[in-house]
Amino acid sequence: MANQLTQLLPNRLLDRLKRSRITPLRRATNRSPGGHLARKGGASTELADFRDYAPGDDIRFIDWNSFSRLHRPYLKLFHQEEEMQVAVFIDASNSMLFEGKLNLAKQLAVVFGVLALQNPERLSMHVLGSTESAALQRLGRCAGRASLGKMFSFVEQIGGGGDAAFEQATESALKHHKGKGVAVLLSDFLTFGDLSRPFNLLFSAGLQPMAIQILAPSEIVPDVTGDLRMVDCEQLETLDVSSAGSLLDIYQEHLQIFQDRLETLCRQRSGRFLCTGSDADIDHLVFDSLRRQGWIR
Repeated sequence: MANQLTQLLPNRLLDRLKRSRITPLRRATNRSPGGHLARKGGASTELADFRDYAPGDDIRFIDWNSFSRLHRPYLKLFHQEEEMQVAVFIDASNSMLFEGKLNLAKQLAVVFGVLALQNPERLSMHVLGSTESAALQRLGRCAGRASLGKMFSFVEQIGGGGDAAFEQATESALKHHKGKGVAVLLSDFLTFGDLSRPFNLLFSAGLQPMAIQILAPSEIVPDVTGDLRMVDCEQLETLDVSSAGSLLDIYQEHLQIFQDRLETLCRQRSGRFLCTGSDADIDHLVFDSLRRQGWIR
């Protein structure tokens, strides 16, 4: 019987991920050789186009078959393949400890980590809002299947619990980032701050935001009646609410506005957005929702 590679995901799911890869909306790659087609031509094995031969061109790329037919030299042009950086940001603040949100975030972090390391991408991971030491909040750039064990261990040890604001934690994490590609954001995005700033910082760093909002079932559809005292688990502020049931329609309206805002922030920066409940089945989430919406192929 095969050993379980990680406590977070079954081996059968990890095996299915071998045949998938991340698909950004726009190509955002570095100059290092990799597996993504760059905007400019290069020297891969995939033919892109032809052009007239000009003095000084490398004669090794002349299409001799067309020359024998047309008696005119044409140069073969090939795609340039470059690497893409995949930066995964895991929100581990206090609010993510509610109803399994952090656990799903860790599962998704492993999914995107495997997608990067099984393919010619560079992976880095950053824990946001945690009180852990700096060494436990960042997985430096790594690549290749040999780094899978290190990635599994890093995600498994994420504990959670902290009150750092999402925007401040993102800005701090980006100080250790290098490379163009995609930023996978796993968070509930429940913050008092302005989310425009972290999304702008990510985009300025050459990262397309792929944001997954993880909400608890009771945050998506609250089951509340009567009088309540609500406590902010991060700021410890309280709010007394009378006849809470009558406020549900207003709550749903504001939640939809908030999600529309997040989707706009992503779309304007060539990114993607998805909201899911923390009770979602990981197989269905990855191989139905994410694949159907084009996040992976």
